[in-house]
Amino acid sequence: MQKSLRDRPVSAVTSIRRRTSIAGVRVGVVLGLLGIAVTGCSQPAPEPTATPSQTPTATETAPAAPVLLPEGTATDNLPFFDAVNAATLAANPAAGGQAIVDGLVAAGFPKAEMEVSSDTTSIGEPADSIQFAIRWQGQCILGQNGPATGYHSSVVSQLDTGRCLIGVTRAIDW
Repeated sequence: MQKSLRDRPVSAVTSIRRRTSIAGVRVGVVLGLLGIAVTGCSQPAPEPTATPSQTPTATETAPAAPVLLPEGTATDNLPFFDAVNAATLAANPAAGGQAIVDGLVAAGFPKAEMEVSSDTTSIGEPADSIQFAIRWQGQCILGQNGPATGYHSSVVSQLDTGRCLIGVTRAIDW
């Protein structure tokens, strides 16, 4: 026959209670963790919230295309210079100096104020890039294009010689 807890010595009862208590805590922790895991798995995923798309209003307009500003500075006209050259190069990515100059003249830039480098090197090979410029109110609108460099432009001061490009340039006689 088993002794009841009352009949056992105090140290034995404390030991049994401690083991029972520890076992109960362990069981409680395990059940708690299982409850969290089950609860976490059983909850539906949150519904994605739709964000309204912004539609343009009637007052929004596209930026105006750049235009030649005859009274403007070289910097004022750089965006138009770039737009004209972009159109020329879009039509013919391998456009040479004559095509670039013709595009700029057709857009209203004065041919007499232009300079352009040669399309070929001194030994007759295609140039890695060509340079072209327009003298404009004491400044130069410079452009450069070629397979080695891509297209670049800038505005700089004229040289002391009154020119924009250094070295030998091609005659614009067409």
